[in-house]
Amino acid sequence: MAATSSAVPVTMTAIEIREPGPPEVLQPTQRPVPEIGPREVLVRVVAAGVNRPDILQRKGLYPPPPGTTDIPGLEVSGEVVRVGGDVKEFAPGAQVCALVAGGGYAQYAAVPAVQCLPVPATVSLEEAAALPETFFTVYFNAFQRAGLRPGETFLVHGGSGGIGTTAILLGKAFDARVIVTAGNAQKCEACLEIGADYAINYNEEDFVATTLRITAGKGADVILDMVGGSYVARNAAAAAVSGRIAVIATQGGTTAEIDLRAFMMKRLTLTASTLRAQPVENKGRVAAALRENVWPLFTSKQLRPRIHARFPLAQAAAAHALMESGAHIGKIILLT
Repeated sequence: MAATSSAVPVTMTAIEIREPGPPEVLQPTQRPVPEIGPREVLVRVVAAGVNRPDILQRKGLYPPPPGTTDIPGLEVSGEVVRVGGDVKEFAPGAQVCALVAGGGYAQYAAVPAVQCLPVPATVSLEEAAALPETFFTVYFNAFQRAGLRPGETFLVHGGSGGIGTTAILLGKAFDARVIVTAGNAQKCEACLEIGADYAINYNEEDFVATTLRITAGKGADVILDMVGGSYVARNAAAAAVSGRIAVIATQGGTTAEIDLRAFMMKRLTLTASTLRAQPVENKGRVAAALRENVWPLFTSKQLRPRIHARFPLAQAAAAHALMESGAHIGKIILLT
């Protein structure tokens, strides 16, 4: 039987995608408060992060996994108000942030308990909504899959967005040299302020040539790529011998033509992944690793997510319009 901290309403306000289309198709609606399973918790959402996959889902290009709610939103922060009978690690009243496969744009969200993390003491409950999706993604891909190590050079494409700013924070926290690419001088300057060692304006410089110059011809040991397309071959040119390229999105296209000889001669590794469709157990293992290896750094390394803008939940359309404009530096969150 579930344990409950306080009265939970029957219905809640949520944001639905009326039909695939522009930001205006995001509309407030009333939905039943989610039921939870024995290994889940019900979170009263205080804030929800806005992410690129939400944009794709709104356009009809990234449907939720089977059995997942159609309400968008991949990360939340808030208070646990109900716990399933098999949940031991959290009790009603706990403040958590959590990765979800959907359902974040709502006043309540059902979350597998293993995908929840306690809110770091140095981070506000609102700010904590900016942590799960980007920290899970960067840690899983750059550290667990690509094996970024202290002293290595870490090239991050799209350094000014939510993923990029998180990659800067984590790269520097683990003593890597961080090079980022961004689209204008203002974004490059912001990346340097956050902690990047070098920022390349990709509209004015060739990132391959500049990366090789910065590294005295060696190249980058790990490359985090959310562009895909033609960047895959260019990443190979910018990579060091035994470099690792981690593709996490395809903003520049879903197909790439590469010369395999470049990969063979440099002994490169190309890895790619998405988190959303992975089993709960896999996400739970990433959460456990974050709690052990990264969460203490919020105190010792003074990590703090960069929030660009906050919007009321009902203004989700405006939040999406801002994200699509590319004008943001850091994360965009919705407040319930």
